[in-house]
Amino acid sequence: MMKAKEIKETRNMSLEQLNGKLNDLKKDLFMLRMQHATNQLDNPMRIVAVRKDIARIKTIIREKETNV
Repeated sequence: MMKAKEIKETRNMSLEQLNGKLNDLKKDLFMLRMQHATNQLDNPMRIVAVRKDIARIKTIIREKETNV
């Protein structure tokens, strides 16, 4: 889960960097879901945290797109 400092840093990123981070988070989410399906995931709340981070990144991307 992102901390306040990380969110501020994320807001200063370019659209290319944000899209790259979004792709990384989506890959992480896929791997977490695979681990959960095979009962290898230790902390299922990690899936929730990654989903929220994805939502935050998408929100920031949308804000940048509408402000330009």
